[in-house]
Amino acid sequence: MVQLRPQILLRGNFLNQLQANVKWSSSLQIRDKKVIQPERSFKCADLSVRLAEPEQLQAKPNVSDLIFGKYFTDHMLKIFYHEALGGWQAPEIVPFENLVLHPASKVLHYAVELFEGLKAYRGVDGKIRIFRPELNMDRMNNSAMRTGLPTFIGEELIKCCCRLISIDQEWVPHSVASALYIRPTLIGIDPTLGVASSESALLYVILSPVGPYFKKADAGISLLADPKYTRAWPGGCGNYKVGSNYGPTIYVQREAVEKGLQQVLWLYGEDNEVTEVGTMNVFMFCVNDDGEKELVTPPLSNGLILPGVTRNSILTLSREWNQFKVSERKFCMDEVCHLLSENRVRLFHFLLHCYNDYRIVLLLLLLFILVVRTIRGRNSLRG
Repeated sequence: MVQLRPQILLRGNFLNQLQANVKWSSSLQIRDKKVIQPERSFKCADLSVRLAEPEQLQAKPNVSDLIFGKYFTDHMLKIFYHEALGGWQAPEIVPFENLVLHPASKVLHYAVELFEGLKAYRGVDGKIRIFRPELNMDRMNNSAMRTGLPTFIGEELIKCCCRLISIDQEWVPHSVASALYIRPTLIGIDPTLGVASSESALLYVILSPVGPYFKKADAGISLLADPKYTRAWPGGCGNYKVGSNYGPTIYVQREAVEKGLQQVLWLYGEDNEVTEVGTMNVFMFCVNDDGEKELVTPPLSNGLILPGVTRNSILTLSREWNQFKVSERKFCMDEVCHLLSENRVRLFHFLLHCYNDYRIVLLLLLLFILVVRTIRGRNSLRG
């Protein structure tokens, strides 16, 4: 958890007054993969800041008007990589601006890019916190390795992001129902055609105040499950956060909407293995054939799903709680339908990859507690 202490930002001698006062740590130390340790990286100590002029500052929207990804803050972080210049260049925070790219940039032709998503929250105590950003950095570096883009030291990017949030901290909504979405993106900008690693890259971070991703999800989300569509396959890139995993799903999502449904339940193989829902990890809380209460989610071992940070947190806390069986295993639509027919599915929940939320973790754990207590109560009445 990263914590930023609120500070009053004065424009005149701002750079002198803004102190490095950021603390971050995570009490949940379990990671899905071995952490990549790059030989070269940029350093937050080299960060420069160019503040927006008064006429460049944007009006802040009302919290009630917030929707996902529509509004952006006044500044952004940019870090260039050029192999010919020795690798990573010095990070810089600049006023929010459009990017200028060569028409032959590899990102435009071969989708040489990746991104991440995490959030900063303003607590009731006024402090600003980020939820487990070190896991997003691990996942970002894993995606970079797969796409031939340069890796970096995750802690250095976290520090740069904290500085960016400090500058734009008034954009963090004063609401427990909203947050500041953080979108780190890494793209290949080598101005040459040809499928190959990019010798030049740009890592940039933009911030966006957001409300709930789904406005009307209180009654649940309706799903289209059509086995003729496949999002990912073993040996592919389904477990990396790259844009090419998302663009091709838009057609299927549109079909779901045309049928009056909200999202797509992605299946794989002849046995209709459950993988993900839209851009979300799947959890099923059920009573299995042995009469055990079981929390089930698809495994990471076959590369079909993205290793979500909220997913990791739910699994870790559930195992520490030790109140029911926790499984990362394959399950198929036949099993889901069989359990539903016998009223043994207690929860079927989805967790957004790009919308890590500690409040979801707490809410789900509370739901699991209530379900377990309800099951215990029924069993005691039967006894």
